[in-house]
Amino acid sequence: MKSKLLYILVLIPAFSLFAQTTDSLSVKNDRVLVARDSLSAKEAYNPLAPSTAAFYSAVLPGLGQAYNKKYWKIPIIYAGMATGIYFYLENDKDYDRFRDAYKRRLAGFDDDEFQGISTDRLIDAQKSAQKNKDISIIVALAFYLVNIVDANVDAHLRQFNVSDNLSLQPNFEMNPINAQANYGLSLKYNLK
Repeated sequence: MKSKLLYILVLIPAFSLFAQTTDSLSVKNDRVLVARDSLSAKEAYNPLAPSTAAFYSAVLPGLGQAYNKKYWKIPIIYAGMATGIYFYLENDKDYDRFRDAYKRRLAGFDDDEFQGISTDRLIDAQKSAQKNKDISIIVALAFYLVNIVDANVDAHLRQFNVSDNLSLQPNFEMNPINAQANYGLSLKYNLK
């Protein structure tokens, strides 16, 4: 009796398996080809690109801009640095001339190139030339640092999505009740 009961308990669930039908809503495993849009056709995201561009610009000014393919910035960088260095050298020559004339006057000679200019004025000219030398070297260093920062930021921004589907537009409307202008910005994202 126990064996008959055991067979019944095993066979009843087995018969229920034959009663199952296949699901009519099954998912087909067909491959769907998706066309690549212009965004995925871009180069892959490189998290080290900004640091690489900054390193290149630190080693040789303008090399980071060449790495980012912004060649038009290279002459601007070199022109700014060359201008700072040029004015540094010119102010250094002037400073040396003023200092030598001042030293000659202290030694008792009056045959310097600045006849008719007082000794106090030579001291002021030395201070002014020294200040201009310092400003010139700061300008050259500023162009060097801006070169590095520009390469880094440009490499960061090159990897952002700048498609036409995302736009930011200024918004201007007149309020009909009190005739005051309402200003704003609208951010639009078009799904296409």
